[in-house]
Order: sequence, then C-alpha cells, then structure tokens
Amino acid sequence: MKKLLWFMKSSADELKSVSTVSVAGMLVAISIVLSFLRVVISSVLEISFAFLPLAAGGLLYGPVVGGIMGILSDVLGYFIRPNGPFFPGFTLNALISGLLYGLFLYKKPVTLKRVIIVNALITILINLLLNSLWLSMMYGKAFVVLLTARIVKNVVMFPINTALLMVLLKFIERFRIQGRLAE
Repeated sequence: MKKLLWFMKSSADELKSVSTVSVAGMLVAISIVLSFLRVVISSVLEISFAFLPLAAGGLLYGPVVGGIMGILSDVLGYFIRPNGPFFPGFTLNALISGLLYGLFLYKKPVTLKRVIIVNALITILINLLLNSLWLSMMYGKAFVVLLTARIVKNVVMFPINTALLMVLLKFIERFRIQGRLAE
C-alpha cells in the first residue's frame, strides 16, 4: 500500500513541472483530434485511436496525470464537438483508462507483457463491460446484445491496438533514453 501511495504521489508531483503540464496538454489536444477521426460502425459501435495519447501520458507522467488527461480529453472533446448526450460514465472510463496506463507503464520498462496486460484490462473492463453498461443505460438496449456486438469488434481490435501501443510506447521510451543521454 505504501508503494502505491508513493507511486501516486510521484505522479502527482509531475504536475509541478511546466513541461509536464504543457506536454500533457498537447497530448490531450491530440487525443481530442484523434477522437474526431473515429470510424463509426453503428450508433453504439465505433473505432477510435484517441487512446494512444492517453497511454503516452500514462507512460510519461503516471496514473494521476493520466487520469486527469483522460477526464480533460473526454470533457473538452465533448464541448468542442458533442456526439450525442453527455454521459459522465464515459468520463469515468477515461479516468480509469488514464489511471491504468499510468499504473502499468509509469517508471517501468515497456514490455510486450505489460502492454498486453494493460490493453486486456482496458478492453475487458472499459470497452466491453462499462461501455456496454453505459450504452445500455443511455439507449435502453439490452446489455447482452450490446456486449455481443462489442466482443467481435474488440477481438478484432485487440491485436491492432496492442501493436500500435507497443510501437508508440517503445518509440517514446527510446526517445526519452536518448534525450537523457544527451543532457
């Protein structure tokens, strides 16, 4: 428990840096732009790559900053370009996603195992369970029907998202290491 509290405090301390706030802000902006470029399959099913900047923020700055970035990207994205009614459940999903990316990636080496685990957790907990629950509550459709349609999409997208995450996070990790060597 002490280690988790230290980890969270370390991430929160990142917010004291102007460079952290500015890079996190840019990542939020990129996430919002990517959310506009989604592929809509149906009213309750779409493909988006807006998770990539959120994962980068979690890697760079930890769970606290990642969670804040998730909240900001969801709320600001809604106000910039609303897509249906605002529902706070999706904001909670973004917060949890940012926290999970930070918990699994912050101050740790990027490994395929770590990327698969965090991607699997987000796919199951957020994409399948919580998103299906929120959509069921919003549109009055049966949870099981929504879940079934989302399973196919997420099974197809899981290896694609894992590969994209791995490439992006390895690039950031390599860039950070080279940047530190140059200092």
